[in-house]
Amino acid sequence: MDDHKGLIRNEALRLGFDACGFANAETVDAEAQEQYARWLADGRNDCMDYASRYCDVRSDPRLLLPGAQTVISLALGYYPAVLQDRESPQFSFYAYGRDYHEVLRERLHALASYIKELTGADSRACVDTAPIREKYWAQRAGIGFVGRNNLLILPGRGSFFFLGELVTTLAVNPDEPCRLTCGDCRRCEIYCPGGALRGGTALDASRCLSCQLIENRSENLPEWVAERAGRRVYGCDACQRCCPHNAYAEPTKIDDFAIKPELQHITRNDIATMTEERFRAMFRHSAVHRLKLAGLKRNLSATK
Repeated sequence: MDDHKGLIRNEALRLGFDACGFANAETVDAEAQEQYARWLADGRNDCMDYASRYCDVRSDPRLLLPGAQTVISLALGYYPAVLQDRESPQFSFYAYGRDYHEVLRERLHALASYIKELTGADSRACVDTAPIREKYWAQRAGIGFVGRNNLLILPGRGSFFFLGELVTTLAVNPDEPCRLTCGDCRRCEIYCPGGALRGGTALDASRCLSCQLIENRSENLPEWVAERAGRRVYGCDACQRCCPHNAYAEPTKIDDFAIKPELQHITRNDIATMTEERFRAMFRHSAVHRLKLAGLKRNLSATK
């Protein structure tokens, strides 16, 4: 079984993944389930209604694939080599290039095909649109730990990584879970513009600038957003940019994640006068397309 693990891990790295770990597919532990239920009950998911759906599947990845034995957790780095102009309306790093859902799915499907050919096992590819506890399984699979900013941190490499999973019928010996923590560091709590990480507890999406600028579908944003957004119009990387672990972040080698020239130099006027046709042409294969042009212009009006 471990021979298969080594071959699969090597193939994952060949496909461009930065980390690959293995965990037994089983029910999420009771403490994690209780924390998630309490987070929902307290309304901390705010406008992320989808987080309350399919809780049974979120608690047991075996419901995603009959006969599932293993969750393979994978990470793909997206830290940019080139940043936007400082005076431009700011987009989160993860939205600089091609939609990560497309990029990850291609590589996950390629790895699933490799596993099928190697072992005969079936696999289901999951990105964050599937109801699976990505960070939980990444920690269980040993590739990182969940930081105070509620993001997965790869030790010595930081948090600028997309996560993807293969739920597979292949049985292998699991890796050791990552048991590291942030210790006494609270920089993300201090630098979070909306105070969404107060006390190091679960994220309060109602105070998360990224959530409000991306997930909030209301015509108007909360007043505090305009006070804290600065030049941000899509997402917020504050809790990552201040994190000491990201001092070691290395630029991605994935060409699909490189910033588009038109986004690098975009101006407020470009967005204010943007047509639907121009928006579709610029963001058709970008995570930004979910926001739609009306949402992007709404965010612009709330920023400096």
